[in-house]
Amino acid sequence: IGLPVSRLLPLSLLGLTLTLLSACTTAPKKQTPIILPAETIAQLKASPMPKKLPIPVDGVKVSQLSDTWGRSRSQARSHEGIDIMAPRGTKVFSSTNGLITSLKGNNLGGTVIWIMGPAGAYHYYAHLDGHKRGLKEGDYVKKGTLIGYVGNTGNARHTAPHLHYGLYLSGKGRGAVNPYPYLR
Repeated sequence: IGLPVSRLLPLSLLGLTLTLLSACTTAPKKQTPIILPAETIAQLKASPMPKKLPIPVDGVKVSQLSDTWGRSRSQARSHEGIDIMAPRGTKVFSSTNGLITSLKGNNLGGTVIWIMGPAGAYHYYAHLDGHKRGLKEGDYVKKGTLIGYVGNTGNARHTAPHLHYGLYLSGKGRGAVNPYPYLR
C-alpha cells in the first residue's frame, strides 16, 4: 500500500492489541442450570438413612480409617468430615444410592462431588484428582459406582493425596455429622 515500515509496525501492534483485548472481554457462556428430577428427590428424601455405609475408597479397610472429625483447620474452622488416605488415582466409589447434585469445584475442596442420598443426606467427596469420565450433574448413581479418583486438589494441594468425605443431614453443606461411625 506504500506505507513506510516505521508506520506499519505501530499499526500492526495496535491491531494485535485490539484483537487480544476483545478476546479477553468476551462474556463467558452462561451455563444452563441443571433441573434435578423432583420425583427422584422425593423418593430419596422418603428413604431411611442407612446405619452403615461402605468405605468409598477402593481397597481401604476399616482398620486403616482415622477419625479426623472436628480437628482444627485453617481460619478457625473445624474439620467437617474425615480424611481417607490413599495413593493418587485410587478409585472413589459412591457410598450411597443417590443423585449427583453438583460437580462444581471450590477453593477448599478443589475437585468435588455432591451426592444426595436417602433421607436427603448429602455425601461430599473432596480433593479428587478427577471425576469419572462422563459423570454429570443429574446422574443417578448406585452405591458402589465409580465416581472419581483420590487426589489433593483445593486446599489440600500441599498434603498427601486423600479423599475428604463429609456427610450432611440438613441439606447441602448444612448439618454436618461425623461420617466415621457410619463407615465402621
